[in-house]
Amino acid sequence: MVLLPLSVAVAQNSKDSCVQDWCRTFENRLPVFGHRNWIVVADSAYPAPSAEGIETIVANGGLPEILARVLAAIATSGHVRPVIFVDKELQFVDEKDYPGVTAFRQQIGRLSASNAVNSLPHDEIMTKLNDASKTYRVLIIKTNMRIPYTSVFIRLDCGYMSDEVGNKINRAMSAITKSEQH
Repeated sequence: MVLLPLSVAVAQNSKDSCVQDWCRTFENRLPVFGHRNWIVVADSAYPAPSAEGIETIVANGGLPEILARVLAAIATSGHVRPVIFVDKELQFVDEKDYPGVTAFRQQIGRLSASNAVNSLPHDEIMTKLNDASKTYRVLIIKTNMRIPYTSVFIRLDCGYMSDEVGNKINRAMSAITKSEQH
């Protein structure tokens, strides 16, 4: 792996993405990551943040293909599940200005069919990501995508506990706390 300033790893060009450095790096990080870690599959203009907990790697490939690989690995990991965020601005990118954006939006829908996709303004997602990076690690995988607002942000959550069960536990704890105060 060739290391560039700001910890940017450049992937070797290969037909099999699993032999590329980005894929090996991702596959090494995924078992270490847990709930509250983030993975970003980003467009080519996404910046390389300087925060210590953020690692940026470059994948010489298309965003949909790399996102598919990332989501498939998360789905089979068992210990984490994806909570997906996309920029709300993506809805307003015009096909006339960026040919292929309509097909990309459809691909995102198909790739994330088993997961809800949260659409928030870009600045709100960046705030969430920056806040998380102060305590938890973030992996950014830059692709060769050249359409704005196409980055896909994945906050990892616990793969073996649903939100419903987590809420049930929190309600039970809250009920005990309230009864102890009376």
